[in-house]
Amino acid sequence: MSTIEQLHGVFARAFEIPVDAVNDELEYQAIAEWDSMSHLVLVEELESTYNISIGMEDILEMGSVAKIKDILKKYGFEIN
Repeated sequence: MSTIEQLHGVFARAFEIPVDAVNDELEYQAIAEWDSMSHLVLVEELESTYNISIGMEDILEMGSVAKIKDILKKYGFEIN
């Protein structure tokens, strides 16, 4: 599984959406499934999948798939 497939799987699990609905343009509150509560589920899924603890500042900055890819770089994960 590629790193991008893994990340898309995290989003699909967190939001209970099809994996093919996930792309870099997907943004917070752009779909009904990505609300404040599911955002916390997403953080939990990311932390579990990548075995990291995401700082509050980064959690607040996670407004899109593209931004989350950038944030994951800070934690040592290159998503291609």
